[in-house]
Amino acid sequence: MKLHIKNMVCNRCIKAVENAVFNTLGTQVSHIQLGEVELASPISDEEKQRLANQLQLLGFELLDNEKSERVTQIKSLIINEIHHGVGLKQENENFSVFISSKMGYDYSYLNELFSSLEGKTIGQYITLQKIERAKELIIYDQLGLAIIADQLEYNSAQYLSAQFKKTTGMTPSEFKKLGLRKSIDYH
Repeated sequence: MKLHIKNMVCNRCIKAVENAVFNTLGTQVSHIQLGEVELASPISDEEKQRLANQLQLLGFELLDNEKSERVTQIKSLIINEIHHGVGLKQENENFSVFISSKMGYDYSYLNELFSSLEGKTIGQYITLQKIERAKELIIYDQLGLAIIADQLEYNSAQYLSAQFKKTTGMTPSEFKKLGLRKSIDYH
């Protein structure tokens, strides 16, 4: 039985869901990844409700709606590629082609679905995630802006800088001088 869970955005989320929820409820998990849990066996509606309640206490949401599940899957694909370097996307492959091939749906349909539920396009969400990743890399102070731009598949450091300023209201160097990291919402 496969369940989709909203707001799982990092490895800590996976551990929180696995440890605090499934171990507490005694539910066996076959496989767990961002936004998705595969159970070893089906659970009753009552167990599913208890699970939904436990997840909600931790800031997660059990999804029953097929459209919401698709949006969560799209977000997981994007986050995995940008933040965790999963490597499923081919180098220089457009995200639209990548997402469409992984989801098995036309990109325009997925983009329209995403926009209707999230209030932003997939492209806008990708940009937000890339800027969030750029923030992390700038704060780590181990890479120059040109290398960060290359890693995030921007054509140039100038284009990354322009996107960064448009999104955050400050240049990468101004952000670096602040020495703090104000996170955008992953979801």
